[in-house]
Amino acid sequence: MQMEKANSKAQIVGTTYEYLDHIGEPIPMKEMVWKRFWDIIFGLIGLIISIPFIFVFGIIIKLTSKGPIFFKQERVGYMGKTFDVIKLRSMRNDAEAKTGAVWAQKNDPRVTAVGRFMRKTRIDELPQFWNVLKGDMSMIGPRPERPELTEKFYKQWPEFPQRLRIIPGITGYAQVNGGYDISPEKKCHLDNYYIENYSFTFDIKIALETIKTMFTGCGAR
Repeated sequence: MQMEKANSKAQIVGTTYEYLDHIGEPIPMKEMVWKRFWDIIFGLIGLIISIPFIFVFGIIIKLTSKGPIFFKQERVGYMGKTFDVIKLRSMRNDAEAKTGAVWAQKNDPRVTAVGRFMRKTRIDELPQFWNVLKGDMSMIGPRPERPELTEKFYKQWPEFPQRLRIIPGITGYAQVNGGYDISPEKKCHLDNYYIENYSFTFDIKIALETIKTMFTGCGAR
């Protein structure tokens, strides 16, 4: 049923992506009841704690670069369903005006000075606690990618769409083991490893590694 909805949506907007037919069998939602329970609890706590940081960095963003404070972008979620991810803007407002969708790279010239710090500490991801509360995302899971890049990477790595077998997350196994400039191939391998070995204990381990990353900057580039 979810696959049918995803395909229908793609056709409605005028684009049919081949990767939608190659996602594979999902982790059933009934097996993630506790995951969703803790997502709601920690998502609410995280959003409340994040408000002062979002407010302060929102002001800094506005004072240091032109453009909006928040950045919304279409991403692919569970079983191909798309949604808008929310972030604090870390790039120039016209970052992809000429190039279109581009994979993040080390020392990305499109990133602003404050954006570089926010990415290193994961502060730019804080507004996504709202995505978690809505159910589009989880606290832990593969980072959601854009539809056009998912299609592109599927052509090179056929197993890339299999990352969509579980709800995407604010942080994930690939993030704590690679960071922003991790290659699509390695990201695909690590995310699918996470899905195939999914457990609540594994989520706790990733959460602890993420907290370490926020304070040390290790794994974030």
